[in-house]
Amino acid sequence: ASLCLGASGLLPGSAWGQSNAVRPTAELDVKPIGKILNATGSVTIEHTSAVLVQANMPANGTARVKTDDPVYRGDLVQTGADGAVDIVFADGTSFKVSSNARMELNDFVYDPAGSSNSTLFSLSKGSFTFLAGAIAKTGNMKVDTPVGTMGIRGTAPHVEILEDGTVKFTTL
Repeated sequence: ASLCLGASGLLPGSAWGQSNAVRPTAELDVKPIGKILNATGSVTIEHTSAVLVQANMPANGTARVKTDDPVYRGDLVQTGADGAVDIVFADGTSFKVSSNARMELNDFVYDPAGSSNSTLFSLSKGSFTFLAGAIAKTGNMKVDTPVGTMGIRGTAPHVEILEDGTVKFTTL
């Protein structure tokens, strides 16, 4: 199933996320909400359907998680000490996730013609830089951290979550 989903690709401009108001169960959430732009080092993506995709960068430089691999609502993205991953979402939001990081893609509803679009991502450790996309312009993009939830309105923030739980936030 993963091979078929990966081979189907993601077409720019199409509505990747869910557009209905009722959230289906995770097992039915098979439509990608974004894709991998780049992955280096140790990167793990755990899909809610209990499929685990892991990349450990071998000496020859080839990773199993690769460019254009899809990500789904509910996925858990983790990077190891040598890992980093760049992800782009259907609304144009893009994330750079550094080493030793953990990010959950809790919710993503996007329909370019819709008015009920929303995002909730949880950042629990590591360093993240992101550029907000179309959903942020409507005021419905939220990023959860250990110390609070941020409402994103169209900025380019850098969030760093330290080992002691301290959160540093800067706008680029």
